[in-house]
Amino acid sequence: MANMMEGKKGQDWINLVLAICLFISPWILGFAAETVPAWNAWIAGVVLGALALATLSAFAEWEEWVNVVVGLWLIASPWLLGFVANFNAMGTHVVLGVLVVAASAWAVWDFRHPHAHA
Repeated sequence: MANMMEGKKGQDWINLVLAICLFISPWILGFAAETVPAWNAWIAGVVLGALALATLSAFAEWEEWVNVVVGLWLIASPWLLGFVANFNAMGTHVVLGVLVVAASAWAVWDFRHPHAHA
């Protein structure tokens, strides 16, 4: 059981790092002056970071599913919010969204298949 929880903690640390990357990306990649993609990155980064911190203290499967939804939002948001023309903002949202979905889906899979690694 402890080994299974350690694996999920690794995925939660990945999500925390992705949340931090997403939050700082508007400044690092130069789209902080563009209100829509910048605020989208900041809000999604805070949500992902809070969920990652919560799951680091006590794993809950629903938190991983919320991460999946936020990741899917990140992937779709450049088109839904109209900033697909800004390559830095669009690329950041899509790439980090895919990584968030992958890490969270991996955590859910591990939770539902605890003996897969044995």
